[in-house]
Amino acid sequence: MQKSFCFRDFLTQSLIASQLQLATHSLRCLLANTTSKVNNYYGVIMNVMFVDDESNVLSGLRRMLRGQRTWNMEFVESGAAAIELLQHKPMDVIVTDMRMPLMNGAELLSKIAKLHPNTVRLVLSGQSEQEKILRSIGPAHQFMSKPCDPDLLIGTIDRACTLKNHLQNESLCNIVSQVSFLPSLPEIYRSLVEELESDTSSMDKIGSMIGSDIAMSAKVLQLVNSSFFGLAQHVSCPKHAASLLGLNVIRPLVLLAGAFSQCEDPDLDGYSLKGSIRYSMSVATLARSIMASQTESFHLIDDAYIAGMMHDVGRLILAVNMSERYQQVIYAARDEQTTIWDKEFAMLGTTHAEVGAYLLGLWGFPNSVVEAVAFHHQPSKSKNKAVSPLTAVHAADSILTSLTRVPQQESIGDIHYLNEVGVADCMDEWKLQAIKLR
Repeated sequence: MQKSFCFRDFLTQSLIASQLQLATHSLRCLLANTTSKVNNYYGVIMNVMFVDDESNVLSGLRRMLRGQRTWNMEFVESGAAAIELLQHKPMDVIVTDMRMPLMNGAELLSKIAKLHPNTVRLVLSGQSEQEKILRSIGPAHQFMSKPCDPDLLIGTIDRACTLKNHLQNESLCNIVSQVSFLPSLPEIYRSLVEELESDTSSMDKIGSMIGSDIAMSAKVLQLVNSSFFGLAQHVSCPKHAASLLGLNVIRPLVLLAGAFSQCEDPDLDGYSLKGSIRYSMSVATLARSIMASQTESFHLIDDAYIAGMMHDVGRLILAVNMSERYQQVIYAARDEQTTIWDKEFAMLGTTHAEVGAYLLGLWGFPNSVVEAVAFHHQPSKSKNKAVSPLTAVHAADSILTSLTRVPQQESIGDIHYLNEVGVADCMDEWKLQAIKLR
């Protein structure tokens, strides 16, 4: 029997083999963008609720979605009705409007985040409601604008449902689903606030500050790539994302909505927030260089950079949210001279790679980034056998890890995978690049 995904009760249950197979299949289907096939194949019916005070909007959604056989849908006209229904019928996904009387969408999602943290929370609202959207930044996982393309709406909900299948244990889902913001380094956060409060704020400086911090980069990319802002192309550069949002959005986002949060370094023996951010930025820089040597696609190059930056975000979540338990994992890996992810799975029932991929998937990051984060230690488990951001991040992480070990490793990375995608012979050259970049 496999260990359960369980943080709060620490391995008080077991996950039977069939559930683990479902989780593995679900993740692979997510990354292959075949989410609806997962639900159809396993006959999983997902509960989805739509909340809007305009009955004609709900009627339109009913007509548009009547072909969705794997969803059990509920349509309610107020936040109070939604909360009451949730007391009797748990929901996998909730999609809400923002502008509603008595209880608006931001207030509704905040209540649901506390009472039903396992529910995926999506916003579907009008472009004129930016102030309310900013207030929902914390409790909302993704944002969509009205009128919404049917394929986008269906795809977003299907993807959310597949993520729910991937991590079925309630304890794990509760922890990750409640993560509204990742912690930023206090010194970067304070510098950003000072710059935003200045009468001579520089968007260039602000963009550079955001781009130097993993948490801030994740939040602006989550927001700018939502359909609410209606951009024609995907944005992978944090500094560019910040410039597109502009001061009129960034300032209230930080100063009023509290979209970024500072956090004292958990400073565990074997893990520090500052060291993790510094290392992740190094992986990102090398991954971008590796990807650029293999393709001219700016999207893939940028995604490799973002994936490198975010590849260990799961460790950050575990270290901050369950410090004592994670310290035990670090000590066990050190004492037994095994990998950190092996001990994570043995003691927690999951790995930091899965935790990070789950959060980024919830936040709507592209499949190539989610794939790279999910499999960066075990790329052979991915069905993608083409050179991709996963390749770049795995190679960069393996090379940089090897350079810190004494004596340095002769064999670096998953050789079987690197041979499969045809880049094993490039590792020595990439190692020289890493040494130059240090």
